Amino acid sequence: MSLRIVHYNEPVLRAKGEKVINFDSALAKLAHEMVATMHDAGGIGLAAQQIGRALQLCVVVLREADADFRWEIDGARPPLDLFMPLALANPKLSAVPGTPAITVEEGCLSFPKIRGDVSRPDAIQVIFQDERGVPHLLSCDGLFARCIQHEVDHLNGVLFIERMDKQSRAEIDEAVKALARETKAAAKK
Repeated sequence: MSLRIVHYNEPVLRAKGEKVINFDSALAKLAHEMVATMHDAGGIGLAAQQIGRALQLCVVVLREADADFRWEIDGARPPLDLFMPLALANPKLSAVPGTPAITVEEGCLSFPKIRGDVSRPDAIQVIFQDERGVPHLLSCDGLFARCIQHEVDHLNGVLFIERMDKQSRAEIDEAVKALARETKAAAKK
């Protein structure tokens, strides 16, 4: 079942998510539906805020074929297929000390057809719980790290347009304003 993806300027996108405390079948079902929604929309990550829920939960799906990045989970490097899709509840991330910030163009399912350059640390570590409540430590870089940082920003009410420098933000300003008007008009229906 595909869920509705909320678009910029819906207030839930600015909400900090509540901590996940119930790791039950309802949470597992929500994570599964989020993955299906993300796939239907052609994304690689989706946060609960993007489906209208202010919750500390996001999902990420990357494939081995696209693996121009490194990863280690719980001290091992299993194939991506063994732990993807990945649900992250209550994630706490930090940049690996000394890692450079890399600027790459990003998009967001809550900002259809809008893309812009965002600078982020290239390597991170993240402590999280999976949908069953099991704790994990993930270290990753490249696209994997960027995707997790983007989704964790959502969980804290931060949007990728806020991470852009002034020039990048100015280049998409008209498209963002148009999307905000569309969202407002759709809410009145």
